[in-house]
Amino acid sequence: MAEKKMAEPLSWEHELKYSPSVVCGVDEAGRGPLVGRVYAAAVILPYELRENETILALNDSKKLSEKKRFLLADEIKKLAVSYCVAYSTVEEIERINILEASLLAMRRAIDGLSPKPDVALIDGNISRDFQLEAHAIIGGDGISPSIAAASILAKTERDKWCCEVLDREYPQYGFAKHKGYGTKTHYAAISQFGPCPEHRMSFLKKYYEKQS
Repeated sequence: MAEKKMAEPLSWEHELKYSPSVVCGVDEAGRGPLVGRVYAAAVILPYELRENETILALNDSKKLSEKKRFLLADEIKKLAVSYCVAYSTVEEIERINILEASLLAMRRAIDGLSPKPDVALIDGNISRDFQLEAHAIIGGDGISPSIAAASILAKTERDKWCCEVLDREYPQYGFAKHKGYGTKTHYAAISQFGPCPEHRMSFLKKYYEKQS
């Protein structure tokens, strides 16, 4: 029986490019769901621990099982020089749109770091309006360990909020299972019960247009 090939560890190329500056990785979670907050995390990882088992296991949060994400999240919090998780509310998403709300959550996460970073590596293709040197990296959560760590923290914190807060307040929608994404079950619950105060009405616009 062939041995399972281990995934290659992510490269520190982008972090080292700006050394000796303090570099943080930044990512968001929750841009796509129909409900609730969009989360972001910022993480400063210690380069001297690059061979640590947790650091070597970092990857895009979407490529990891839920169990693995939460295990890694706990370890990231122990190992990080600094980390911060922040969010933008559904009211902010509706007022300024999901992209701007995501960037706002990212800025809040960066602002919560200590020591303050000199450089931010941002997952995606937009790096504007940050109060420090910022560089966008498309697919960064599968390239940079710092961004991967941020993606894991943002994803796990949002999932935890969906399960521990949203699902308890509005159990009829099944938020613990689908985390607010537009599944058939979720749309069926909206059809039966109507939207709750945490639903992003701008995201439901097309759905209601089809129903009319």
